[in-house]
Amino acid sequence: MKNKNTKHITKPNQKQKKHELFFCEFNKGHHDDINKLSPWLITWHVHVVNGLSNGKILLVYCKSKDDDLGIHNLTADTEFIWKFKLNFFGGTLFWCYMAHDNFHAAFDAFRENNGFFQECNYGDCIWTAKDDRIYLRNGKFDKLTQGWEQGRLW
Repeated sequence: MKNKNTKHITKPNQKQKKHELFFCEFNKGHHDDINKLSPWLITWHVHVVNGLSNGKILLVYCKSKDDDLGIHNLTADTEFIWKFKLNFFGGTLFWCYMAHDNFHAAFDAFRENNGFFQECNYGDCIWTAKDDRIYLRNGKFDKLTQGWEQGRLW
């Protein structure tokens, strides 16, 4: 007797593979265009990564006007991630404070404007704290964005 919770999967033939590849490529391009036209439909993700050397702990505190995301102590090579949708009426903004050793930085982790949407690749803003600066991932490269200041604000 056949178990009704299992599915029988067959290998696709060449014609099916071509169709699936075309369909995936077509949808990928179409989806990207839709995101650029309708950024408020995207679920945005912000990543804050501890890329500091020698096992340093990174203190991260991020918030928006409406949401306090709390204080996080990130160990080396770990990240803090949150997701959200844009405020339909505009003005979505998240800012972060970071500190390690005797250095700190404060910056906008996400702001609602087209240039920033592109820098975040229409979906993922990836911030990496390194010893020299804080970087925003732009495609395959880390872009210099924010330097550390001496001392702590707190």
